[in-house]
Amino acid sequence: MKTQSRRECLFNAIYGIGGLTLAAHMPGGGIFATPALAEGLSDPLAPKQPHFPPKVKSVIWLHMDGAPSTLDLYDYKPELIKLAGQEAPASFLTGIKTSTQGGVGKLFVSNRTWKQHGASGAWFSDLLPNLAQHADKIAFVKSSTTIGATHDISILKLNTGDTSPGRPSLGAWITYALGSANPDLPAYVVLYNGKKEPTGGSVNWSSGFLPAVYQGTAFRPGGSPILHLDRPELVALAEQRDNLDLLRRLNEHGVSQRPEDTELQARLRSYELAYRMEATAPEAVDLSKETEATKALYGLDDPASKDYGTNLLRARRLVERNVRFIQVVSGPLEAAGNEDARNWDAHQDLEKNHGAHAKAVDKPIAGLLTDLKERGLLDTTLVVWTSEFGRTSYGQSGNGRDHNPWGYTQWLAGGGVKAGTTFGETDEIGLQAVGRKVDTYDLHATVLQLLGLDHLKTVYLRSGRSERPTVVYGEVVKELLA
Repeated sequence: MKTQSRRECLFNAIYGIGGLTLAAHMPGGGIFATPALAEGLSDPLAPKQPHFPPKVKSVIWLHMDGAPSTLDLYDYKPELIKLAGQEAPASFLTGIKTSTQGGVGKLFVSNRTWKQHGASGAWFSDLLPNLAQHADKIAFVKSSTTIGATHDISILKLNTGDTSPGRPSLGAWITYALGSANPDLPAYVVLYNGKKEPTGGSVNWSSGFLPAVYQGTAFRPGGSPILHLDRPELVALAEQRDNLDLLRRLNEHGVSQRPEDTELQARLRSYELAYRMEATAPEAVDLSKETEATKALYGLDDPASKDYGTNLLRARRLVERNVRFIQVVSGPLEAAGNEDARNWDAHQDLEKNHGAHAKAVDKPIAGLLTDLKERGLLDTTLVVWTSEFGRTSYGQSGNGRDHNPWGYTQWLAGGGVKAGTTFGETDEIGLQAVGRKVDTYDLHATVLQLLGLDHLKTVYLRSGRSERPTVVYGEVVKELLA
């Protein structure tokens, strides 16, 4: 009698309870798309069908590193202005546990002026004059909440849904579920400015327990963002092809001996991708053929916004070339001569910090929305403006704000989004979300929905456990959908 392996036994058991029917509705075979069972597939990045017709093809995920005070950008609070300089009323502090820095200070108001914009009447402060002109393209989420109040933990939660390393990032889940729409470029690209990787590093674009082929590819700042892309001097194209063919045969032999080693499989595919990218990637990130008017639209003519604008213009070029997920992380203001202003983390001197960082991102983001719209790309692209948490309505160090995971603003724009709307709110001083709250899991579920993916059916089998992007949480915020 033939004995069955554990995997065969599990497969037959699932088949017996109708598991194949369920799997048919999961991108890439759902729980059956493990490395071993997918061994016969020629390409794990081949395009896969979503669960239902998608509203968008690509996502540009704008992470404001360091956490801006959305109280000073979007969340106008007359009561906070009225109570400025006083102790926070106890009624607003119910449930608040301060685990960072200096406890609860007096209520603080920065030197802002506010105006309503567009038919929607959305409030913007004077820090974002360019973005304010796009008020009617934006759907605000003003009841955002998260877990944790330290940057590394909350950034990890923002990108992967968990506070500990090991889970795949949202971009990796999307790449796993949908594959690549352009075999000559990475399906998942990370753009950042500054001399160092963003806070938390590459764990925030990791594939986690998914095969390594689904992880993000980071492009460096500067004129040559892709390391080691150029063919070595004096090596002809045909000679390089022969070398890669030999290397592929050797690697395939290694993979056949260790089929569970997804890192080795990913390395094998990376050589082939690099070969194809030699012709396509330099052009994809080369801005020399962009008009001067387009460069100015993104703020490339101003040292204050040049670095971030360069990344957003590259993001638009990558969207044009069908890259699925582009994660753009705001960074230091080195080009503008502010090397110490690494991010939005304004525990002190918020006026100076936010003035500089808002100037760095305001015109480029407004330019991105304008450019996408004019090129007919906004209807097929989702832009998400997000951060790891917000900042408190009470002050710190006299002129700054502490971390606030209890209530802050994020927004979406693009295809499938109910533009010009606002979902949720914070209390009268902007400290805690009231009513229905939107957690990271809910944001992820909503993004997946717009890509045609049901977050409950996007599943990967890991050690016998069916994993999904939102773990056992997450609810699509239908009020944000057109």
